[in-house]
Amino acid sequence: MNQRTIQVDALESEAIYIFREVVAQFEKPVLLFSGGKDSITLVRLAQKAFYPAKIPFPLMHIDTGHNFPETIKFRDDLVRELGVELIVRNVQDNIDNGSVKEETGRYASRNILQTETLLDAIEEFGFDACIGGARRDEEKARAKERIFSVRDDFGQWDEKNQRPELFDMLNGKIDLGQNVRVFPISNWTELDVWSYIQKENIKIPSIYFAHKRKTFLRDGLIWSADDAVVYRDKEEEVVERMVRFRTVGDMSCTAAVLSDAVDIVKVVEEIRDSSISERGARIDDKRSEAAMEKRKQQGYF
Repeated sequence: MNQRTIQVDALESEAIYIFREVVAQFEKPVLLFSGGKDSITLVRLAQKAFYPAKIPFPLMHIDTGHNFPETIKFRDDLVRELGVELIVRNVQDNIDNGSVKEETGRYASRNILQTETLLDAIEEFGFDACIGGARRDEEKARAKERIFSVRDDFGQWDEKNQRPELFDMLNGKIDLGQNVRVFPISNWTELDVWSYIQKENIKIPSIYFAHKRKTFLRDGLIWSADDAVVYRDKEEEVVERMVRFRTVGDMSCTAAVLSDAVDIVKVVEEIRDSSISERGARIDDKRSEAAMEKRKQQGYF
């Protein structure tokens, strides 16, 4: 057994402990599912935590309407295979009722609009714990989060007022109206996630592997040209390239990387050799130095 396997096994044990603490301490948890590699990893961990019983809480997807089609198909196939409940709430509904305003222009994205839809869904179902796949290595604001991260009755996060988590003691006590965001893989790295996917032979959407795709260049990044939701200037030339996606968000804010990693072994090798963060391909993180932190303060996951 090599060092990588030992590390991933230890992280798996920690995550399973966190899942069991969530079910023990909260009345109505939900797993926020995007169809990306991190939330897929969470589903596998939840299966292991409660086997042979089924996962004892629903999955919920906040659908922006601008997702990659491959991701949506994967989501639907997975919940059908597992027989778990899937709740879908749509950002388009909030746009239609006027509670949020759609962005326009070159860098328009619905990513930030998810916050309103998420907070509405938490209130609608009365969820007191929302489990997500954020990791501390992704971005500096996420590095500040606790594993049990308390949100106030407006769904907001105060980064200066967080509970200590000593000796793996997780305190789920909350006041009326509060809820908790839970991060079972907070201590994992991108390489840990991919190593676990490889070890467990977990299915993932095809866009994570290298494939030929119509793309164009903007600001040094490679954008998909397969869908009208991605803004493209007339002078931005469409070229077919061999690419894959390291992170899966909206098509409008997630860029691809050049790659020949057509299988999981090559993906792990590529991540091991990379010196660039996966969030480097997310334009929504580049709006300002504190873009993610501001979104989290307002209720974003």
